[in-house]
Amino acid sequence: MTAIDWSLLAAPFVAGLLVLATHVPLGIEVLRRGIIFIDLAIAQVAALGVIAAGLAGWESGWAVQAAAGAAALAGALLLTHVEKRWPDIQEALIGLLFVTAAAAGILLLANNPHGGEHLKDLLAGQILWVSWPQVGVLAMLTAILLAFWFALGRRLGNIGFYSVFALAVTTSVQLVGVLLVFASLIAPAVALRRAGRANAKARLPASWLLGALGYGGGLLLSALFDLPAGAAIVCSLVALAALSLSIPSARQS
Repeated sequence: MTAIDWSLLAAPFVAGLLVLATHVPLGIEVLRRGIIFIDLAIAQVAALGVIAAGLAGWESGWAVQAAAGAAALAGALLLTHVEKRWPDIQEALIGLLFVTAAAAGILLLANNPHGGEHLKDLLAGQILWVSWPQVGVLAMLTAILLAFWFALGRRLGNIGFYSVFALAVTTSVQLVGVLLVFASLIAPAVALRRAGRANAKARLPASWLLGALGYGGGLLLSALFDLPAGAAIVCSLVALAALSLSIPSARQS
């Protein structure tokens, strides 16, 4: 066990709160639509855009972000078409998009001496090394997306929803990784699904709170036991979701 440097955890925690700000309401909508694996698929497609930008020699952060965003938007438009054309097998096709993007990333980095490390970073993220300038950019993009989402909500339609979803995932996947993007979207939404039925207004803030506790707990575990931060946060979010799900079951029994 090591001493905690609280200054090191401040920027990652704030970044986590910003990720949750967009991912929690989007995750609730994903759960309502029943398209769970869209999270993994779009995040993996955005990661593929990051890999392609790196191979093209684009070193600017904005250039990489643009490549990831373009890839994610292309994936979002494809899924919009899939939903209209083959709604009965939509979830299966979303899964195929995920594995195809993952396989394509492996192929693109096959001859890169640092390919394995790069893939690991995209999967698990490097949230512990997020800087305050990165947090500032994330805050600006988060504010824009939240304003757009809460102003229009379900009136966005399918194309609007998929586009906002793609942009939200793009802003976070490079910072927190594919696994944590999925956990941030689904774990809080699943944990408080019963609260949504009883009190829809309470579900969103309760889900945000659970997500914040998950990020805080994961970062604390990472600092105390020198563990990978992204993986620790994922496990913390899932553990809290499991605990939340078990409480109503215990009361019923």
